[in-house]
Amino acid sequence: MNVQELIANPWRKHRFLSLWTWVYLAWAIVPVVIAIGFSFNAGRSRSVWQGASLQWWIHDPDLSLLHNPVLGSAIRQSLVLGVATMAIATPIGVALALGLARWHGRGSGASNYLMLLPLVTPEIVLATGIFFTLTHLTKPFLEPGTIGQIVGHVTWSIPYVVVVLRGRIFGVGPELEEAAMDLGAPPLQALRRALLPILSPAIFAAFMIVFALSIDDFVTSQFLSTGSYTQTVPMLIYSSGRTAPNPALNATATVMLVISLGAIGLAGLGMKIVSRRRGMESETADVARFQL
Repeated sequence: MNVQELIANPWRKHRFLSLWTWVYLAWAIVPVVIAIGFSFNAGRSRSVWQGASLQWWIHDPDLSLLHNPVLGSAIRQSLVLGVATMAIATPIGVALALGLARWHGRGSGASNYLMLLPLVTPEIVLATGIFFTLTHLTKPFLEPGTIGQIVGHVTWSIPYVVVVLRGRIFGVGPELEEAAMDLGAPPLQALRRALLPILSPAIFAAFMIVFALSIDDFVTSQFLSTGSYTQTVPMLIYSSGRTAPNPALNATATVMLVISLGAIGLAGLGMKIVSRRRGMESETADVARFQL
């Protein structure tokens, strides 16, 4: 291959693209696999393999994941924040997405941009603002702690729900609700019985995405924490990972990784159902046009 051909096609049939893809995947996945593997290490070391064991999962009477109250408390706090954020942020995000999709009046464009502001704002800035709000403006009704952490997680989670739902809402269009209202359904009933069932896979995907993001969050949880009882798994790993090496932390991280991947997998399944329904709707519309 001469110089001119190399310049015209530097990747040579995408071989280098494939190579760099596999290099990146190895760089991202291998350390995680190693960390999971050392959670089954028989010894305390997290760098020297000393045989396979479940000591750090269930056997050690004080430090294992099953018996260490600090690890159990961190997992419970992460799950509490994830479930609460999912339950609060998703309905609010669905309502916001519907309102922004149907609002075409003055100020609608600015509202759409402002809704996305938490997505582009550095999380540490948002967490700092929420912290000062809770400590100076909303006491004693809202304060840092578990409630404050939930407020922080909900604040930055809502835009993710809106982004997931808006694409589906625009794909459906207003015609479905208009047809239901033409048949005599009140607006609320048309929304509940015509539109929401179509949006249900996307809503489920938003549920799972918000849950996965919440249980993995560190910055907001750290800023709004008030003690060991509000410590989450990411906070525990950050505070103990380098100062007090313990393979039980690897076991804890493995549990949270499985939960996160499960949530993302369920979200992907929901989006796949949405895509399949879109394909079926397109095929039905094509058949109807052909018959006409």
